[in-house]
Amino acid sequence: MKRKVGTVGAFAVIALSGMFVEFGGRASASSGAPSERALPPRAVGAAFEYNFDNDAVRAMPAKFHSARTGKGAESKWVVMADPTAPSKPNVVAQTSADATDYRFPLLIADEGSFKDLELSVRFKAVSGGVDRAGGLVFRLKDADNYCIVRANGLEDNYRLYHVVEGNRRQFADANFKVTSREWHELRVECVGNKIIC
Repeated sequence: MKRKVGTVGAFAVIALSGMFVEFGGRASASSGAPSERALPPRAVGAAFEYNFDNDAVRAMPAKFHSARTGKGAESKWVVMADPTAPSKPNVVAQTSADATDYRFPLLIADEGSFKDLELSVRFKAVSGGVDRAGGLVFRLKDADNYCIVRANGLEDNYRLYHVVEGNRRQFADANFKVTSREWHELRVECVGNKIIC
């Protein structure tokens, strides 16, 4: 199954520690996070592409909802115009300025769940003193249980985590330059238990 996530940008604290996009989810009785509503499984070969160009500016993008792992204020996601967007004119941005440590805003797609998938996102890490990152969430159960691959402009690294009951467990990483205010692309492919980033 294939899923594409279109152009995304963020302009605030976690400048896309924000486009942690997950398609679907399952309820988890063991987590303190609110359960995600069960979404219908999608057929093999189904694909989605999001570019936010038809969404209302200054509003939450259609077909998405927000969540948060960790502490601090809830995330604030809005569609914004960005003349540098790879797909003009709009991007989605996490605009909250909350500087709480261990706070990870999530933007979750509402269009179904996938067993096997391919995800990609373009992101621009704009600002943030705690994190300045973008990433992709997959295998989401709720806001405290998922996998994530993310690139961080403050740490100049790329990491793959498994989040269990709200605690991140790193299981792969690489160090490279993640330049702030420039567009980057992340990709992940999951087939069964095999993850390629």
